[in-house]
This record gives sequence, structure tokens and C-alpha cells, in this order.
Amino acid sequence: MSSHKDHTHLQKIKEEVEKAPHLSEDEKSETIKRIEEWIAEDRAEGTFYEELLEITKGIKPILAELGLI
Repeated sequence: MSSHKDHTHLQKIKEEVEKAPHLSEDEKSETIKRIEEWIAEDRAEGTFYEELLEITKGIKPILAELGLI
């Protein structure tokens, strides 16, 4: 499942980091690793959000039937 967020800006930053002549290979590697972690976290957050929406669809009718909403 893909995230609800657009990661185009992070991909652009990643590409620029890879090209940056003033950064050492270690600095580039660490920066790229951090960006990839952010992307993974955003995707996980999006997946969690989508799963909560699915659960809510199932619970709402039950709560309505009980007169709670």
C-alpha cells in the first residue's frame, strides 16, 4: 500500500545530496540513509491511517445501531 504523502521533494533532495561535491561519501551516505528512513516512516504512517479508516467503516454502523453516534 502506498502512502498518502508525495515524496517527490525528498527524492529531489536525495538526488542533490548524491551530486553535492562538498560532502564526503560518509556524509552523503548518512544523509541518504536518513532521507530513506523518513520516506519509510511516512509510508508506515500512511498505511496505519488507511487501516484505521477501514476499521472505522466497520465500527460506525455498529455505533449508530447502538445509538452512540
